[in-house]
Amino acid sequence: MASTQIAENLAFVNWTVLAGLAIGSYASVVLLRRRTAATGGFLGFTAGSAVVFGVLAWLSDGALPMAVADSPVVDDPAWAGPRVTALLVFWVLAAAAILVRRIRPAAGGWVDLAVLASGSLALVFAALSWGGPSAAGIAALLLQFALLTASAGGVFTAMILGHWYLVTPKLPEAPLILLSRALLAVVAAQIVMFWVWVATAAGPADDAPFSALTGPWALFVWLRLIVGLIFPLVVSWAALQTARTRSMESATGLHYINVGTILAGTIVAAGLYFGAGLLV
Repeated sequence: MASTQIAENLAFVNWTVLAGLAIGSYASVVLLRRRTAATGGFLGFTAGSAVVFGVLAWLSDGALPMAVADSPVVDDPAWAGPRVTALLVFWVLAAAAILVRRIRPAAGGWVDLAVLASGSLALVFAALSWGGPSAAGIAALLLQFALLTASAGGVFTAMILGHWYLVTPKLPEAPLILLSRALLAVVAAQIVMFWVWVATAAGPADDAPFSALTGPWALFVWLRLIVGLIFPLVVSWAALQTARTRSMESATGLHYINVGTILAGTIVAAGLYFGAGLLV
């Protein structure tokens, strides 16, 4: 029954993953561009990937069902239009930013801010769409979307960056160290919020505190914690240490593992929210 409810809402899970990859990877590009000497080729390729993910997220949004099936989550259709529009603006501006940097590099920073603003609005409108009637529920879902976006986009960017070291040996290690450190912090924050949300029974399910750990969804909740959070935390720490010692092949391999586990955790977290109304 639990897996069936998740399967019935795969369209919303798909939206969460694609939007997270798009907005998170572009945010990672902006961070690296402003704080490190990452190469233009890597930044351009990753920004282009964010555009592709953004287009897919926008298309998937247009195909979302009118309601969340067999779930305590209620879809507020009033925010569907603004959400789709924000995603459209996001990928159009992200594509324009790539061109602007070639023609007028000095203006690229302002376009980047507009891209991040539109991406942030897409997450805000998504939280308003599916967060329920209370301000607390909307804020909690927005925080969940923000963390999932940062982890999914961050780990994808880290994996791509690792490959760049294999073909650009003289690239300084600072970009990968910064990104690995940021990813470690994000995953740690997700673990903290997992326990906060489980202890407070956050989410539309309105269950008793800690009941998610033993109820009908317990298998998926524990998978989210162990496979999607604790294991990536350990791998992220190991990737940071290998990047510091400039063992870039090892760091890249570890981030490859992290891509699988973090995206799997993102899928499970989204499935638990849209299928059962649980925030984890």
